[in-house]
Amino acid sequence: MLKWLGTLAVVLLLTGMAAQQTWMDVDPGDVQVNVPRGASSAAIGRLLKQHGIIHSAVAFRLLARFSGQGGMLQSGEYRFNHPADLPQVMDRLRRGDTILYHVTVPEGLRTDEVLTLLARETSRDEAAWRKALAILTRGEEVEGRLLPETYTYRRPVDPKALLAQMLAAHDAVMLGLLPSWTGADKLRIIASIIEKETSVARERPLVAAVIRNRLKKHMALQMDSTVIYGLWREDGRFSGNLHKRDMQRDTPWNTYVHRGLPPTPICNPGKASLEAAAHPADVRYLYFVADGTGGHAFASTLAEHDRNVRHWMRLERQ
Repeated sequence: MLKWLGTLAVVLLLTGMAAQQTWMDVDPGDVQVNVPRGASSAAIGRLLKQHGIIHSAVAFRLLARFSGQGGMLQSGEYRFNHPADLPQVMDRLRRGDTILYHVTVPEGLRTDEVLTLLARETSRDEAAWRKALAILTRGEEVEGRLLPETYTYRRPVDPKALLAQMLAAHDAVMLGLLPSWTGADKLRIIASIIEKETSVARERPLVAAVIRNRLKKHMALQMDSTVIYGLWREDGRFSGNLHKRDMQRDTPWNTYVHRGLPPTPICNPGKASLEAAAHPADVRYLYFVADGTGGHAFASTLAEHDRNVRHWMRLERQ
């Protein structure tokens, strides 16, 4: 009986504190609080009071205890920028209503460039990203398997979870393009070349057609982007300018030296380039060259291509 009365007294005290918190309307302004992983409800209460978000750490701890939510409060970064009563604050912590961050990965980056970008944007060491990707892919080739897109995450960021999301997003696009995984590697490689050769949306299916047509005729692809990737892959750098000796450099990715596709993708292609690789335009083009407007001039014959090249050279001189 005495124990029951004691519990009732605590509940009545807690109810009074919560009611007081409700009519006081705590207005912290715009405050961010980082709730550490594994923090107790008492520690969280003290942290919230310290930042002016609640009036009573004791009331918070008692509410957590007698509502049974003490072990359900989630860590992470929270932002409080409007009045809230004690039960509302508790509910946000229970639901893990933390701050959402966004990171955009542009098309055409190599995987190492993606990891560098993620490390910079999320303030998480690049080594952690590399380790997470190695675990997820089990040492397999990773180039071309991270889908460029805008991703949402919470802090502290979990590299493994975010990279798994990127891999899954890529796989979902691939499954929509292929009835099975047959030909997936080839599609990825072609899409990566398309991504590097043009940034003009309408040209992607045309570049895909050039690649398809040259492969059918057993012609060397002769794509500069593959030469550049080979130089980076073997030297770890690229000067920014292609020279004649570079075009003759015998790397597995040099499509001037070797016929057929390079052994791996040369970047991480976006959805549009993957779709273009799967659905090339129905044209006979075998060549293309810059046209001076940001796009390319396409040709089906060498004579026509030579005219386009001469036109480009005149523009260059001007």
